[in-house]
Amino acid sequence: MKKWNKALAAVLSLAMAASMMAGCTKKTGEPVAVEPETTETVDTTETVDTDTTEEVEENLEEQYWCNEFDVMTLANKEYGTDYESLYDHVGKDITIADVTEDPDTGLAYITVDGEQKLLGLDFLSFAMVYNNTPAGDYATEDDVYAAWWKYYITRWNSLLPEIPLYSNEYYDLYNAKIGQVQENPTNPYWSPADALIDWTSDKDDHDIIIGNTTELSGQFRYSAFGKSSPGAADQDIEFLTTGLETVSRTKEGGYEWNDTVVASHEDVVNDDGTKTFTITIKDDLVYSDGTPIKAKDYLVFPMAFYTQVAAQAAGKQNTGLTIVGYEDYNAYTGPDSAEGTKEMKGFRLIDDYTFSVTISADYIPYFYDITYAAFSPNYPAMWLGEADILDDGEGCYLTDNFYEKNGENYVVADIIKATATDTSEAAYSKYPYSGPYCVKSYDTTDSSAVLVRNENFKGNYEGTVPTIEKIVYKKVVSATQLEDFKAGGIDVISGITGGAETDEAVKLADESNGAYAYIHYSRAGYGKLGFRADYGPAQFAEVRQAIAYCMDRAKFAKDFTGGYGGVVDGPYYTGSWMYKEAVAQGMILDAYATSVDSAIAVLEEGGWIYGADGSEYTEGVRYKKIPGDVITENDKNYQSVDGTYKTTEVDGDYYMPLVINWYGTVDNEFTDLLQTGFKENENVTAAGMVVYNTTGDFAPMLDELYQSAVYGYYAGSPMYCAFNFATGFNSAVYDYSYNLTIDPSMYDDYSAYYLKDYADIFWL
Repeated sequence: MKKWNKALAAVLSLAMAASMMAGCTKKTGEPVAVEPETTETVDTTETVDTDTTEEVEENLEEQYWCNEFDVMTLANKEYGTDYESLYDHVGKDITIADVTEDPDTGLAYITVDGEQKLLGLDFLSFAMVYNNTPAGDYATEDDVYAAWWKYYITRWNSLLPEIPLYSNEYYDLYNAKIGQVQENPTNPYWSPADALIDWTSDKDDHDIIIGNTTELSGQFRYSAFGKSSPGAADQDIEFLTTGLETVSRTKEGGYEWNDTVVASHEDVVNDDGTKTFTITIKDDLVYSDGTPIKAKDYLVFPMAFYTQVAAQAAGKQNTGLTIVGYEDYNAYTGPDSAEGTKEMKGFRLIDDYTFSVTISADYIPYFYDITYAAFSPNYPAMWLGEADILDDGEGCYLTDNFYEKNGENYVVADIIKATATDTSEAAYSKYPYSGPYCVKSYDTTDSSAVLVRNENFKGNYEGTVPTIEKIVYKKVVSATQLEDFKAGGIDVISGITGGAETDEAVKLADESNGAYAYIHYSRAGYGKLGFRADYGPAQFAEVRQAIAYCMDRAKFAKDFTGGYGGVVDGPYYTGSWMYKEAVAQGMILDAYATSVDSAIAVLEEGGWIYGADGSEYTEGVRYKKIPGDVITENDKNYQSVDGTYKTTEVDGDYYMPLVINWYGTVDNEFTDLLQTGFKENENVTAAGMVVYNTTGDFAPMLDELYQSAVYGYYAGSPMYCAFNFATGFNSAVYDYSYNLTIDPSMYDDYSAYYLKDYADIFWL
């Protein structure tokens, strides 16, 4: 790879953008010294002198080959032969003590074969969760994780694969007859379905009515069965009726052993690098009908759903790749199977109350490895029929009757499907429950469910048992939910956001003489302008940066949230422990303060200095030269939606127009505000950029983002490179490994932003 030529900075007389400069190294191998970001006005009329055009173009070639154009060449290279990821090459041997931090940019480097390498998003996302051995000044795994997380966020901020535009406040409005809410509040990690186990009800029936705008389907035993994405309401019911797990998600967004359930546990790293968790459950656990719970009950679900039997029932395969023996077990189809083995070697039944799970060495060590030991009990007949789980010393296996067939169909597949999808009253009472509540009824006419307290439930991870006797869970409509609340139709409205809606809810509570109250918390996530970051102008970091500089993100957030929110500078929740620790460690982020001069500077630095015919840029839309031997077919055909601006060919090279084709969803205030904040933004025009907008439904938008007919709408030719939607970080696990891969075998399925970080390329 060619090195950055520092002379380019002097020639162009531009303010250096940290993310562009830091991607390369000097010939000495030392970190590039990056000039501090400046807010001074750049006199673009003197940027390029006609006498130095050849020198500028020559040095731009140096820059191109130092970053994004390297990524474009990967289309003609073979992974594992021509290149591989830096993490695959050396990552597993790197500790946090091997990292050097650039004090000006906060970006991270390691030395490989005497040469200093910038760490990219793929490397950092893996190191964050797999390289947590304490080293150097970092005494604990938490300290190490927070340091990697800081470097990941800093690199993300420099490349800006999406632009956060607002992070709103959420308000949960509730009937004051529901008690202990202030003492046990909701938060991004802890919804009303989580929190109500600590709440009380002073209503006459000691009940609570919960509303959700998501339609209930009645699929409560396993809400994700046969679906790519289960509904939030179904998930809530499943959560409320499932419990006694070995490892619990906590109110603070972490994981811990559930002492209510687990009598003892131990974990051992074996000589072959695998890790075995051995868990003994307490002997007084029972289902809602009093049936004792045994160790094998905790293996029922994975033993059933890792098979081809359950795959036939659900139309999709659950995977357990982390567990030793999964692939052989998954290939087994019954006593006459030509492939695989009937034993699941990674699962062992040791006695009636003790079982173990062994994790493949490929997934050890892992920061969240406690989640490998997270299992919940399932009543065996639900998923196994009359089959049983046995262990003769080689691993757990299912008795042969589990694989019995009727023609080409597995008999137990019909049992599994019926258990998961039957919404009759008889189905809900057929099998007992392990959670704090049991489903009593489900009404398909108004999409409502009634749950009653499980008197045999021993408690959650804190030992708490519910006191609210009955839950009514119903579908609500956003436009009328406040009226429904005032009429007593619901007791809790969660997730109220936006200026007018929040004002109305707060006013109602403040003027209710104590009848209503609210709690509020910051959102763990944001609304964003996202990109297809491997196509069109949006594939270049300087374009994404320029858009951010053109927009007034603080004003956008204030306008959209009505003052109930703000903006963040990366993919994080400010209330998370790792964010607080990263700030304490001195995390450096660019806020991309509004400046058309900064936008122009990064664009010129990135090579957007041409007209459509390859001449020097003077006015209108900017173009960027892409060498003919690296440009992709999709980029050769890139044009504005109306065809006014097109990629042009001049002397074998191609010139791409700085035109952003943006797809927004309809009936969306966010899309509406982007019309003025983005499309019609005068800074965008002044920077030499044009935005085209198409609006439509969410599913067609996703097809355009995926560039695939997942929902049946994609026509086959890419057009859009910008999209607006939202993302969340309310999972207790923050793990983006595989989501920033440069490996083409995983890229289409796992990529979070369709971004390949050039810093992750290691040429073989």
